[in-house]
Amino acid sequence: MNKKQGLLLINLGTPNAATPDSIKRYLTEFLLDRHVVDLPKLFWYPILKYLVIPKRVPYIIHHYQKIWINGSSPLLHYSQLLCDKLQLHLPNIQCELAMTYGEPNIQSALNKLQSCSKITVLPLFPQYSTTTTLAVLDKLKQVIATDKIINSIDYIRDYADHPSYINALYLQIKQAFQCQGEPEVLILSYHGIPERYIYKRKDDYIQRCEITTQLIIEKCRTNNINIPIQMAYQSKFGKGKWVTPSTSDTLQTLAKSGVNNVHVICPGFSVDCIETIYEIDEENREIFLNAGGKSFYYIPTLNDTDLQINLIMTLINQTQPLILNNLY
Repeated sequence: MNKKQGLLLINLGTPNAATPDSIKRYLTEFLLDRHVVDLPKLFWYPILKYLVIPKRVPYIIHHYQKIWINGSSPLLHYSQLLCDKLQLHLPNIQCELAMTYGEPNIQSALNKLQSCSKITVLPLFPQYSTTTTLAVLDKLKQVIATDKIINSIDYIRDYADHPSYINALYLQIKQAFQCQGEPEVLILSYHGIPERYIYKRKDDYIQRCEITTQLIIEKCRTNNINIPIQMAYQSKFGKGKWVTPSTSDTLQTLAKSGVNNVHVICPGFSVDCIETIYEIDEENREIFLNAGGKSFYYIPTLNDTDLQINLIMTLINQTQPLILNNLY
């Protein structure tokens, strides 16, 4: 039976195996995208091939091997669980998953949705950025430019300030406090971007993160959560100047100033991945404890929880999507 509407969830991407060759292929595709690294290709490619990849692959392969779940990366595992659960809740909408880089790719996912008269695309990045969301939209435009079967594709730009998103994060925080106790400080850790992208691309990502942070603080204060809440940025790559403050520096400073107990949540990640499970819950935990902190708790992302399911159902029902063809 052909379904009238389709929903395409798109996440960043992941190696399809925790092996050197798979990680090399993924990193090469990811880091050659001009949205991610905007250096001239003739300059950047030799550096990537002969310096970055040989150094990066051995460094992260053991991290991936430690966090692999049932034969796949956490990002793919939780993204697929989310897609499958949404399908159960939305029997009249065909739900598919794609990755910007790697598999399943956008073209194959759209092929599965060819019988749909309308497709809503939801990039799983709550805060719009040229490094993530725009990369998705440009790939979509390339595909539909040569695929006349798909009649209508629209997309949700982001949901950084959507009440259902803020409420879902608040409830995730509240649940963690109820189970773990209230910390002295709550850190909201977002993925960082190079500072030059803000000015060169007029990227409003930082503004979107700040809006999310402010709304979370307001929601917490309204509900009598009055502990200090700070935002910071993680996952710096390369030698250029990135947005600050950094999550690791913030945690180290807090510990050295006498803060013993922190919780960290990553509002910019829709599902857990190497940046949350390893970088935050292992590396940054160790940084905080080694600097004198006593207790560190990572609050998981929304993953495939009912909070996330309800959020996405609300987004596709209430948010006014944008027509892809009118993007530029």
